[in-house]
Amino acid sequence: MFGIGGGELVFILFIVLMLFGSDKVPEIARTMGKAMAQLKNATNDIKSEIQKGAEANGLDSRSLTDITGNINAQINDAKSNLLGDTTNMLGDTATEIDKVKEDIDSISGPVKRQM
Repeated sequence: MFGIGGGELVFILFIVLMLFGSDKVPEIARTMGKAMAQLKNATNDIKSEIQKGAEANGLDSRSLTDITGNINAQINDAKSNLLGDTTNMLGDTATEIDKVKEDIDSISGPVKRQM
């Protein structure tokens, strides 16, 4: 719940109890419960209005699922194409780096830097 652990929740409840007193805490909890219920009802109303609007325009949940599935498939194809090209580029770069390392080793030979 919001990244709050048990000990932190107990501490917050203790602070609320100290600030508002034991008489006001039940009233505050009831008010918060009513507010959460109103928020949930408003959210459900918005969802139902969106659903009614989609149905009025000829869209149902099945066609929306098909559309989003097609979009996700296109995105995945684009990702795989992009990542496939990247791995080819990285492989070519690695072989070039290995060649340069071999050239440097052959030029320097047994000479080592001394510090």
